[in-house]
Amino acid sequence: MAARPLPPPEPDPTSKKVRPIETAKAAIKQPLLAKIRSTVTAPTLRTHLNAVMKMRWLRITGIALAVLLVILLALPFLINVNSFRPKIESELTNVLGRPVTLGELSLSLLTGKVGVENVSIADDPAFSKSPFVTAKSLQVGVELMPLIFSKTLNVTGIVLDEPKITLLKAANGTWNFSTLGGSGAKQTTEPTKDGPPKNLSIGKVEITNGELAVGKANSAAKPQVYDEVNVEVTNLSFTSEFPFKLTADLPGGGTASVSGKAGPMNPQDSAKTPFDATLKVKDIDIAASGFIDPATGLGGSADFDGSVTSNGSQANAAGVISCEKLKLSPKGSPAPKPVTIKYAMNTDLDRETGTITQGDIAIGKAQARLTGGFQTQGETQSVNLKLSAPDMSVDELQPMLPALGIVLPSGSQLRGGTISADLAISGPLDQLVIAGPVRLSNATLAGFDIGSKLGALSALRGKAPSSPDTTIQNASLNARVAPDLIRADAINLAIPSLGVVTGAGTISPAGALDFRMLADLQTERGEARAQRTGRGADRGGVSFMIQGTTASPKFVPDVGSVAGNAAKGAVQTAVSGKTGKRGLGGIRRK
Repeated sequence: MAARPLPPPEPDPTSKKVRPIETAKAAIKQPLLAKIRSTVTAPTLRTHLNAVMKMRWLRITGIALAVLLVILLALPFLINVNSFRPKIESELTNVLGRPVTLGELSLSLLTGKVGVENVSIADDPAFSKSPFVTAKSLQVGVELMPLIFSKTLNVTGIVLDEPKITLLKAANGTWNFSTLGGSGAKQTTEPTKDGPPKNLSIGKVEITNGELAVGKANSAAKPQVYDEVNVEVTNLSFTSEFPFKLTADLPGGGTASVSGKAGPMNPQDSAKTPFDATLKVKDIDIAASGFIDPATGLGGSADFDGSVTSNGSQANAAGVISCEKLKLSPKGSPAPKPVTIKYAMNTDLDRETGTITQGDIAIGKAQARLTGGFQTQGETQSVNLKLSAPDMSVDELQPMLPALGIVLPSGSQLRGGTISADLAISGPLDQLVIAGPVRLSNATLAGFDIGSKLGALSALRGKAPSSPDTTIQNASLNARVAPDLIRADAINLAIPSLGVVTGAGTISPAGALDFRMLADLQTERGEARAQRTGRGADRGGVSFMIQGTTASPKFVPDVGSVAGNAAKGAVQTAVSGKTGKRGLGGIRRK
């Protein structure tokens, strides 16, 4: 029996019937999708897409920043910063104890600062009706969030630009800033939950390109003006210590730099606030600085490098002063040699008195020591000092003589040997009196022939040896140098080739000489002692005067002294004759 054929398989109901047309479309679609996939996954397209996305985010960021900028620019118009002006003026007036006036206020949220125009702080009425401080502008740094959301003004910093500040000192020693922030100020602090009131504190205070005038109250004298004053104070507080820096251009030239710490502020007198500072001064003009009265005649330039410490009542200072072209007398001329002074002093600020405990003066290898006290009374500064200068080299001191106003005979120069002095320096600075013994040993007055000067006198003609230079074995005198006159007493001059010259005299402020001297020559001593006639009488020498000027001295006979001595000799002869005593000629009278 033949096998029956198998029936065709049943169609799968889950599968779709593929038509010939669809089969053809699928065959075309598959290469296209593959191409698209390959294109999408290509590195160049990925890079392009990433760049597009970045550009999109940049646009979003830029738009956000622009919106923020618009908000920041619009906020100052929404916040009326001038509404704070009365409060700021009131707060500053309370803190400083002085009326404070402010001009227009402006707000910059980008910098977080409030700008103020035309700032003025009044002076103490006891000193002046003019402002204590004026400034073109003031910038106040503020915390933005409290200002925007709660309209609370928290100060973070202050910059005072181009201010003009006037400091005045009264005759009793007080300053016009002594009452600044003192007893006249009102308490601006508020109590806190944790304890005592929180004091006003400012992160940073700056003064830029300022002008500082320092003078005396109710005085016709012009104040000393310091330019380019720059001050920086950080962490300013009235109850704690704070660091500070100050630089300034000095009157007449030179610069000053001061840095250190000050505080806490003295609530009764700001001028007595404790501080500890270092001071560096370069090329200060001594005469124009304002520290020294010009009437003293002091001049030259100096560099300071030292330190000052004050507790408010007592101040101690120490350092080194280097002087160039120093002038120590109104008639003096600048010295060509530098002078160095190492100093230490303490000052009683309340009594305005002080003591120089160290004053080591070096002129080359020559050394001297200056000590003593000083005092200020009103506008007068006085000193009571001692200068000890043992065995100083004449060669080192020679260049300093013009600075002291000492003029030697024209064409002469002092060389070799030593000079010693123990001098008292006292009186007001513009009327100093210097007095004490001065000794000169083993020196030569080169270029001056005292023998020829004395030989011009008829009484000494041919008896005073001539020499181009004058050798001085010893010379001593008691000097008194005052503004109105220089006096020399107990002059004793030993010249080996000549003899001994003694006497006294004066030098006028113009340099005019008026000396009366006695020359006891070596060759004349025996004869003078044997014949005590008109040549100095009992002193055994020849009297003469020194006139003219210090630059051109003139030696002239002392006619009055010679006549007096001759008369005295005649009287002595007559008396000897009557008494039967041996006369000057050696003959015994009966």
